Amino acid sequence: MPLSSAEPSSHVDVLIIGAGLSGIGAAYHLQERCPTLSYAILEGRGAMGGTWDLFRYPGIRSDSDMYTLGYRFRPWLGGKAIADGPSIKAYIEETAAEYGIDQRIRYHHRVTRAEWSSVDARWTVDVEVGPDRAPLRMTCGFLYACTGYYDYASGYTPTWPGTERFQGRVVHPQHWPEDLDYGGKRVVVIGSGATAVTLVPAMADRAAHVTMLQRSPTYIADQPAEDGVARALRYVLPRRAAYAVARWKNVLRGMLLYGLARSRPGLFKWLLRLGVRRALGKTYDVDTHFSPRYNPWDERLCVAPDGDLFRSIREGRASVVTDHIESFTETGLQLRSGAHVDADIIVTATGLNVKILSGVSLAVDGEPVQLARTLAYKGMMFSDVPNLVAAFGYTNASWTLKCDLVAEYTCRLLNHMKQHGYTQSVPRVTGPAMTPEPVLDFRSGYVQRALDSLPRQGTRAPWRLYQNYVRDLVMMRYGRVDDEAMEFKRSGSAASGQALLPDAGTRSNAEVVRG
Repeated sequence: MPLSSAEPSSHVDVLIIGAGLSGIGAAYHLQERCPTLSYAILEGRGAMGGTWDLFRYPGIRSDSDMYTLGYRFRPWLGGKAIADGPSIKAYIEETAAEYGIDQRIRYHHRVTRAEWSSVDARWTVDVEVGPDRAPLRMTCGFLYACTGYYDYASGYTPTWPGTERFQGRVVHPQHWPEDLDYGGKRVVVIGSGATAVTLVPAMADRAAHVTMLQRSPTYIADQPAEDGVARALRYVLPRRAAYAVARWKNVLRGMLLYGLARSRPGLFKWLLRLGVRRALGKTYDVDTHFSPRYNPWDERLCVAPDGDLFRSIREGRASVVTDHIESFTETGLQLRSGAHVDADIIVTATGLNVKILSGVSLAVDGEPVQLARTLAYKGMMFSDVPNLVAAFGYTNASWTLKCDLVAEYTCRLLNHMKQHGYTQSVPRVTGPAMTPEPVLDFRSGYVQRALDSLPRQGTRAPWRLYQNYVRDLVMMRYGRVDDEAMEFKRSGSAASGQALLPDAGTRSNAEVVRG
């Protein structure tokens, strides 16, 4: 029977780390596709939602449409395709409640370490519980990390000269103060990424003026907040069918635009620039403030729903300054050009700190795992690390698209192991040698700062990340789970068709089976 919060156990078949968007989705698939397996969800914070519970800054929203960011199995029924954070959090909570997943979550359980034992065919997981960080040890047969990709404890803030001189307030969006009153204040938002593009128009409604101060421009696309096609489909098709069609329409549209951006960057730049020019008028200095030096999708494309950023600029409530910070002053920021930007509040929307697996340290048979020395298998497992899946989304599309596929594939893998009596599955690099490459071909600062700590990718499948939903769908929904790179082990006590994953304490010699 699946584990419930009323029936605590120190051992489960599958242990999910994280109760955010991907963690709740993983739990749903486990319940539906592997109903005989017990599972629990450990969440380090006091509420589910992950990103959508942590971030509370004004205007917090997704830059992906909800027909692709939403779950494949549960239609998004909200009016807006580009949804705000509270609506996304509510969607996650409603999904968890509808399927009873909320009863499997253990809050304030922070995983710090996990060690795999090949002899026991299990993970031993060290957990800190509650504000006192009381130690707890659990075991599981399979570990499923849905921890996202960044450090929840702190965001990235560069060091600037003179910060102690500033007499106003400095805040980072990742930890937005509940008591911050910016009404009638002069606000400077440092940064030009998705967070800054969201904050500026949201704060401009109440602030005296908001300045977006950027070192270099970012590509920003004006996109309708509502999906007219999706809305029309609801009138002519059943709810699930309308959602499926809208989802595929947006998947294919996103793939088409991404392909155009990579194959014809000059044309794509011109189209984006044309959109900004139409939004801001012929006299606005688009070349300085909205014409990046890099090609589209070298960094993630930002979205301005219904052109909200451009509207706030047109109306004089916000402005963009492209310059470098020389130092903080008592009343604002001194810029390298000699200009000074006055501010009562400075918001450092300067990015995230990447932290794979939420900083959980791993070991296999007593040997520490250095993820930077592993290769990513199908973008979800790591070479030579048994019975561990990590949910990672796309950089060029909605996060959930890939996480849904990872969940489906994980269930296929678990059912294959159960059917054949396997207790261990581990990706092994076989065949001709490959030269490892960075796992992400992305110029964003948070990626570049973290590349040395990230796993690598190879030059061929299944070690290559193609960032292509259709290609991944074929591979992960219909491809073999017992491919040439996957090694299975069957304990001496397991017979084909018997239950997967032995309980704690089971010891036996293992039979190795190549895929």
